[in-house]
This record gives sequence, structure tokens and C-alpha cells, in this order.
Amino acid sequence: MKLTKTKLEGVVILEPQVFGDHRGFFMESWSKQKLEELGLHYDFVQDNHSKSTVKGTLRGIHFQKGDEAQAKLVRCVKGAVLDVAVDLRHDSPTYKQWVAVELSEENKKQLLIPRGFGHGFVTLTDDVEFLYKADNYYAPEAEGGIRWNDPEIGVEWGVKNPILSQKDEKNPLLEEVEPIY
Repeated sequence: MKLTKTKLEGVVILEPQVFGDHRGFFMESWSKQKLEELGLHYDFVQDNHSKSTVKGTLRGIHFQKGDEAQAKLVRCVKGAVLDVAVDLRHDSPTYKQWVAVELSEENKKQLLIPRGFGHGFVTLTDDVEFLYKADNYYAPEAEGGIRWNDPEIGVEWGVKNPILSQKDEKNPLLEEVEPIY
């Protein structure tokens, strides 16, 4: 497993070793032992799987706060996305900064996003399937979101009029949200 650090402390890109031949490929997408050898200690307790049928679908920026905060290991298994992590830790030197990584079925990269970060992605192709590992269970009372185009954060999604859920259309600006983590 190859680990690449990003400008945000704790947010890392993971690239599994892929063994391919004329039949297809094999890879370990998750190995607790290998991640621990890289200094990453997570106990993932829930897997999530989403499908987005249309290019330009944007999901995010989402988070869970407090004791229900979640670290996530995300990957795209069909199609491609631009995946974004936003530092929402008020005491962090990189507060409000973000990183974006293309995740695709072709490159097989994964993004590890620690607790205290917002997460979102926009689909770069039709028919995207996206998998999440989370180290805490979904807690509706702790979930929150920030408007995808919040100017204070300034994520460059590469799309002007994304397809949004009703919930994401109503997300507040960061300045309207109580401290998250």
C-alpha cells in the first residue's frame, strides 16, 4: 500500500498494489495490518455504498460532529469522482482549507479522511459507484452539511450547476454552523 500525504494533516491518499493479467486484476482494498504498518490506526465499523447515475452530481460537504464524528476511507469502484476533504477543525492551522483528489475505477486510489473534516464529491462520469468505510456509525442527530459553494472555503469543483439533493441545496454556509470538531 503506497501512502501519499496531502497538505492537510491526516488526509492521505492510499494506492493499493494491483496485480493484473489478461483475466482482470486483484488487489487488497483494505488491510488493517498494512495500514497500521503505515501508522494509520482505524477501527472501521460501517461500510456505505452510493450510486450516482448522472455526471455532475455533487454530494456534500457532509460531516458528523462531536462524539459521533467519522473518519472515512473512500474509493470509487465504477466511474470517476473528484473527491474533496475540508478541514473543519477550528484549532487547526489548515482550518477551511481543502484538498481534491480524482478517485476512479481506473486509478484505484483511496482517500483517508480523519475525524474533523467535511467530505464531498462530484461525479466526473455517469454511473458512479462509491464506497465508504467509516469508523463510527451513522448518527442522524450529529450529521451536518456546509453549502457546496461556500465562498469562505472556495472548493473548485469544476462544475457550475451541479445536481444536488434537496438537503444539500439547503446546507448553510460555514459561518452559520456551530463549531464542528
